[in-house]
Amino acid sequence: MNYVEVLVASTAFHGNTALTYSCEKKLPVGTLVAVPLRNKEVLGIVTANVFKPSFTAKPITSQPDLPPLPGQMLILLRWMQGYYPGTLGAITQHFLPKDLPKKPVNIESLDAINGPGNLPPLTPDQQKVLTGIKDNGTHILHGQTGTGKTRVYIELAHKSLVNGKSVIILTPEIGLTSQLANDFRGAFGNRVVLVHSQLTEVTKQRLWVGILKQSEPLVILGPRSALFSPLRKIGLIVIDESHETAYKQDQAPYYHTSRVASALASSHGAPLILGSATPLVSDYFLAEIKKKPILTMTQTAAKQSSAETMVQVVDLRDRTKFTKKSHLSDLLIDAISKRLAQKQQVLLFLNRRGTARIIFCEQCGWQAACPHCDLPLIYHGDSHSMRCHSCDYKGSSPTNCSNCNNSSIIFKSIGTKAIVDEVTKLFPEARVMRFDTDNKKHERIEQHYDAIKQGEVDILIGTQTLAKGLDLPNLSLVGVIIADTSLYFPDFSAQERTYQLLSQVIGRVGRGHRAGEAIIQTYAPDSSLLEAIIKKDWQTFYTKEINERKAFLFPPFCFLLKLTCRRATAASTEKAARDFASTLKASDIRILIEGPAPAFHEKVQNKFQWQLVVKSKDRDELKKVITLLPSGWSYDIDPTNLL
Repeated sequence: MNYVEVLVASTAFHGNTALTYSCEKKLPVGTLVAVPLRNKEVLGIVTANVFKPSFTAKPITSQPDLPPLPGQMLILLRWMQGYYPGTLGAITQHFLPKDLPKKPVNIESLDAINGPGNLPPLTPDQQKVLTGIKDNGTHILHGQTGTGKTRVYIELAHKSLVNGKSVIILTPEIGLTSQLANDFRGAFGNRVVLVHSQLTEVTKQRLWVGILKQSEPLVILGPRSALFSPLRKIGLIVIDESHETAYKQDQAPYYHTSRVASALASSHGAPLILGSATPLVSDYFLAEIKKKPILTMTQTAAKQSSAETMVQVVDLRDRTKFTKKSHLSDLLIDAISKRLAQKQQVLLFLNRRGTARIIFCEQCGWQAACPHCDLPLIYHGDSHSMRCHSCDYKGSSPTNCSNCNNSSIIFKSIGTKAIVDEVTKLFPEARVMRFDTDNKKHERIEQHYDAIKQGEVDILIGTQTLAKGLDLPNLSLVGVIIADTSLYFPDFSAQERTYQLLSQVIGRVGRGHRAGEAIIQTYAPDSSLLEAIIKKDWQTFYTKEINERKAFLFPPFCFLLKLTCRRATAASTEKAARDFASTLKASDIRILIEGPAPAFHEKVQNKFQWQLVVKSKDRDELKKVITLLPSGWSYDIDPTNLL
């Protein structure tokens, strides 16, 4: 009888060491096995052959006829265990599918690697960047919108494939995969494999097994989970739109994709490219300090039009500019009419879902709030319902105040659905589509990308879903309904997030296809931040932002840990938060504690929330804090915001 140590892929396993099982023969490290765990059978990875233990070891259930996992995957798994304070079961779960397919997976023959396809010649900027990319290490690719970062990715991918090494291209959201997939499949055919959460479980399982069994190099394309594809040799990892918060895992082990990708690239000796028109301030600063390559592109790649984007600002406080509609300025309405007459597309951006954000009584001031979270309920006019965007509570729209029974119910502060209503009334002949996270599966942008690109939609209305990476040749006008939605959040990342969002959405036009126009409606027309966005003055914004981060000790000048306490009553929550803060202050852990204070969302799902913010210049000190957490507490290490 032989014995092996196995890492099990199940959140039901809370330990931090491998489990020992018996087997008939020695198994290579990396072998995939099915093992019993309590009353279930789960998948696991063999990490070592060991001597007979002092206890009776359960036998492995089965060993699938599959190759062992690549050694670099095990290296990455162990690295994550050391860097992120999650359990081994939760971490291992990222590396394996939930189950294996019942039917055999056959490996199809792949298209030849003939070249990067019928693509336009490289611009001088693109050639300069390609020359500056080394064979390994992290590179910041700071390319303004429309400069052709995807063209650079394809050229680098071709080089990697020719050398027999696979490529991982990450996108922040599934909605962007259609555009990238079209570009990469045009260059590399069926070597491109799409991996994302919208696939069925069976499809995901078959793709995973197919990747593991494939000996030829592939291009794996998808959101952050694609990073854990079982590739044997990796020659390039790209994180496109690397500034996006979607790259942060919001549950244990709370990993950030760029950090994990850096460790994976290092184990393969491959370059990591962080591509963005608006790089993260922390990434940019660390690249400067560590003297990592920062490669810039400013030259628009497409040549059909050389005209600059004309940007106009409308003061939302000046109501004389809104004589036709309350939320669309006369200037914006006239611009939409002009573009529609020219058979060109329009994009209207508002980073708020629903029809109305606030429902209140004009008589007594009562406001509709979620009974579980105490957050304002959002009115959705298409279903005449109220919805909580935190816990998804739904209720019928009120006709009378529940407090004073008055019928004077006011709906204020519009969302995307309200803009759709206004636009369809103004332009009844226009083909209008809305894109936000309220979309059903068949309504999502990835399902309609080809139709949009071919001009079958006249007006696109949506949230940040439309601000990321889309290249629409027929789009000529962008209207920002309210530019200040993210600016006044009480968070250290608010200025950066606003700069990113507005720069990205304005960057959907002026990409060289045709002359572009952007109209920005704002309550702060004289803002220095807005001026930097319009002028594409990254350096001014970056210098101001990094100085503020340094003055108030925020990343990249420290590491952050957000601790959240949930209890049934406000008093018990406050007491627990203050007690734990006192415990931390009495410890010898080298940290700075801010709070405790009520969380930004003070009540969620019938529980009250208080939070502590812990700072340290030594990340290991924050890991010590996590080990002391009492029950009823949760944590987020390296959070992207403190809301």
